[in-house]
Amino acid sequence: MNLLLLADAASTAEVVSKHVAASPDYWSLLFVFVMATLIGLGVIVRVSRLLHTPLMSLTNAISAIAVVGSIIVTGRYEYPLGIRILGFVALFASMTNVVSGFLITDRMLKMFKQPGSSGEAKR
Repeated sequence: MNLLLLADAASTAEVVSKHVAASPDYWSLLFVFVMATLIGLGVIVRVSRLLHTPLMSLTNAISAIAVVGSIIVTGRYEYPLGIRILGFVALFASMTNVVSGFLITDRMLKMFKQPGSSGEAKR
């Protein structure tokens, strides 16, 4: 019985090692990245100017998730250098989107302030 279990464990380890050793298909990952970029640009360009501030707050939330993911990808030394460079590019693009979104939202909110008010509630 023990020999049967040892043989079964050895064959399981062989199967696991074959599946772990497979590398991801980088061309398909690059294709998905390019298509997501093009579709995202197509959607954003067609948005009315009145909706940019609510849309910017939503994209800031999505970009914050992308920032966390790109920091993880950039910091992992197990990944090839090309993937880590793409992670850094994603980090830069996401942070640019977050910072510019906050700046645009702040500018839009300043447009609606009444002249002479300091922004604090009067008692």
